[in-house]
Amino acid sequence: MMVTESMLVSMETCKQVCIECQTTCTETLNYCKTKGNNYIDMTVMCMLRDCAEMCMMCVNMIMDGSEFAGRTCELCAEMCDRAAMACELRNDDETMMATAAMCRKCAENCKSIAQQSASYFRRPNSLTVADIAR
Repeated sequence: MMVTESMLVSMETCKQVCIECQTTCTETLNYCKTKGNNYIDMTVMCMLRDCAEMCMMCVNMIMDGSEFAGRTCELCAEMCDRAAMACELRNDDETMMATAAMCRKCAENCKSIAQQSASYFRRPNSLTVADIAR
């Protein structure tokens, strides 16, 4: 299937939102470290770190046109949703709630790309697991 202009716009939007989410999660992780013991919750901190890493992987896969970009976007959406839930535990903190909103926005964009990935990311690949085993 031919990549349409609207597909390219969707991919570009997703990349930009993922970059913004990665930056936000990294900044929020640093923010939590400066807030002291009350904010050093390993669940939240791990989710922020994982979300940031996955967002950048998603950007790289989209830019490369990888056949795994759709599944990467799907996993990124799941991780962003979980990071949002972790941030929402601190619903009395503006920074944490803004990060949660950014993660939700990224999750929605990634879900959209994941759902349409079959038409976005198809490149011929004749390499199979059997070929590697030889």
